[in-house]
Amino acid sequence: MQSTSTTIPADGRERVDLGGLGVVWKIAGAEAGERFSVVHHPLAPQALAAPLHRHSREDEYSYVLEGTLGALLGDEVVTAGPGTWVFKPRDQWHTFWNAGDTPCEIIEIISPAGFENFFRELPEVFASGDLGRMSELCGRYSLDMDPASVPGLCERFGLTHPLAQVGDYN
Repeated sequence: MQSTSTTIPADGRERVDLGGLGVVWKIAGAEAGERFSVVHHPLAPQALAAPLHRHSREDEYSYVLEGTLGALLGDEVVTAGPGTWVFKPRDQWHTFWNAGDTPCEIIEIISPAGFENFFRELPEVFASGDLGRMSELCGRYSLDMDPASVPGLCERFGLTHPLAQVGDYN
């Protein structure tokens, strides 16, 4: 059996900026036998990554590379600095953000793989402003999302998010 080694360059993969949350694909599910995927999330200072949400199929493991990550895990608020892991198990309502005034970067392991593709579809749906399309996207990925949580999260934790000024999410 011949061994093949692969390197993943720091800036050599597909990337997108979702208004404070960046996504850089590092290891696709197909490259890991669909067991897991890895994405790199750069977060702008004081940026909320997402509304409250929960996954029914995936667990997420976030490793803080730099900065300070804040997270709401169920009812628990945690902050994590460089070298810290934050576990977001499936079926738990959660969100995360950059809790500092400097950039925060995390590596996220998603297990099993598949959800990394949500981020590939999100820019077009997000740009459309069509909540029906967002609901369909969430349904395809078995994701429950509470967009109405954004203004309260931003106010509570002093954050920004592109949806923070939108009045009606339902």
